[in-house]
Amino acid sequence: MTTTQRALAVGVGAALLQALMLIAFAWPAANIAPRDLPIAVTGPQADLVVTQLAEHSPDAFDIARPADEAAARAAIEDRGVYGAIVTGDGPPRVLIASAASPVVAQQLTQIGQQLAGGPAPRVEDVVAADPDDPRGTAFGAMVLPLALSGIGAGVLLSLLVPTISGKTLGLLTFGVVGGLLSMEIIHGWMSVVPGSYLELSAVAGLVSFAVAGVVVGSAAALGAAGIGLAALTMLLIGNPFSAATSAPELLPKPWGAIGQLLPPGAASSLLRSVAFFDGAGAAKPLAVLLIWSAAALALLGIGALRTRRPAETPTPEPVPVTAS
Repeated sequence: MTTTQRALAVGVGAALLQALMLIAFAWPAANIAPRDLPIAVTGPQADLVVTQLAEHSPDAFDIARPADEAAARAAIEDRGVYGAIVTGDGPPRVLIASAASPVVAQQLTQIGQQLAGGPAPRVEDVVAADPDDPRGTAFGAMVLPLALSGIGAGVLLSLLVPTISGKTLGLLTFGVVGGLLSMEIIHGWMSVVPGSYLELSAVAGLVSFAVAGVVVGSAAALGAAGIGLAALTMLLIGNPFSAATSAPELLPKPWGAIGQLLPPGAASSLLRSVAFFDGAGAAKPLAVLLIWSAAALALLGIGALRTRRPAETPTPEPVPVTAS
């Protein structure tokens, strides 16, 4: 391939990558809508509200029917539902959890207003977002830097550290120091995420280790192609479908669910659970991050075997030549 041909190929490839990135980031944002969104409806007029919701927005909501308002509140606090509509005397009341998703909280408020058919309904934020970040903007902005820094650390460790043991040490160092520093900024300086600093740092460190570890492990097991494969998976699928600024049930199917199986989406869910819900709903995203971390270590093990095999291949001894 000549220099001109190589230049044209690189230019076209970069343009295709740019188009793919635009699709990956813009398409989910342009198709935000409820899809089996878990909410609760309770009270004496619950049947009427459920019927109205089904007629107005079929397949939009997965509606639970708790026995009373107290049970609906418990479901919100346990992350079983995003909010609830409570019927009774007068217009329906709306219970929201802006900490779970400000976007969903706004949508439920609008639905309550439509059901009330008049002035704004009574709305109570059962689990509120941080007062310094009421719209969840800063929280949603955390996920991309965590993913990008993890990718960057993985690339640097892959290229600059030659041994598997050195790469592993670098990953552990990045996870610990990165987790502590990132939460010192978000939790301490900016104060946009409540909760325990050490618990949040542990989550951020696990995310950092998982993302960087997959990049390093893929490079060790697959070579240079592994870097690109892992980085593009985290960047083009993991981040735009993480639902950090919305909710998985608002994204097109099945991408919302797929996003929760990748580190960025699991990170968003786990940070919400730890910061706002006392750990409720943390089991699944924690398991996802641990599985990715274990996969990273397994890939590093494969890489160690690859580099060890040539050295272990016995060299045939020279055959002595006898003089005739």
